[in-house]
Amino acid sequence: MANYTAADVKKLRELTGAGMMDCKKALDEADGSVDKAVEALRIKGQKGVAKREGRSAENGAVVSLIADDNTSGVIVELKCETDFVAKGEKFQAVANSLAEHIAKTSPADIAALLASEIEAGKTVQAYVDEANANLGEKIVLDRFAQFSGTFVTAYMHRTMPDLPPQIGVLVELDKADADLAKGIAQHIAAFAPKYLSREDVPAEVVESERRVAEETTRAEGKPEAALPKIVEGRVNGFFKEATLLGQPYALDNKKSVQKVLDEAGVTLKRFSRIKVGI
Repeated sequence: MANYTAADVKKLRELTGAGMMDCKKALDEADGSVDKAVEALRIKGQKGVAKREGRSAENGAVVSLIADDNTSGVIVELKCETDFVAKGEKFQAVANSLAEHIAKTSPADIAALLASEIEAGKTVQAYVDEANANLGEKIVLDRFAQFSGTFVTAYMHRTMPDLPPQIGVLVELDKADADLAKGIAQHIAAFAPKYLSREDVPAEVVESERRVAEETTRAEGKPEAALPKIVEGRVNGFFKEATLLGQPYALDNKKSVQKVLDEAGVTLKRFSRIKVGI
């Protein structure tokens, strides 16, 4: 029987994230050598990565990192298969490390992020694959947002108290107003606007909404002379629902978000909302 102690099992679990029985088995096969057991578990884990490729990763967490002076910020989504893994310290440590790396390197997009080196000789893709192997679940990194500007902040929302944040919102204002920024970010988390303003809605989306509104109005048998006004009203209703600036503000629904910003003398430059798995 291999010669190892409970302390060796504990050390191996800390190094690899593997379960106790897997660690004991690896130490048995490695004749008590922790180093050899680490290697064996990693090889076993990497073989499991390919097997997990077809699985669904709909759980996970959104983490944020905001500069002390609020001039920059990051939110990043890391997905896994189960909420059990999502609320684990090791999974969240991986997510936070990725946020720190993004903040330092400012990758242009997800492809550049995955190809960048997070450690000497190790790409982010390899780092995520290693987490996949160690945690025994499919781990996916495919979304992040990073802003730099006059005032950047984030709001993180937990859908369940025992889980990490499932919704993250990043906002950029043209001047510092922490209370307003928080309120706007909370509104975005709750109402999920698709666009910032009317100008940001793609022309093809507007045309599609206008076509649906016209066909619906005709099907309802409305008078031909009234069609333009009714269609325009319905398109305006779409803008009010889909654009952040057009929505009634969550904390004062008698005012639009645009009006609240105007009254404060603040411009919302951009926002990003990420909800795990959606």
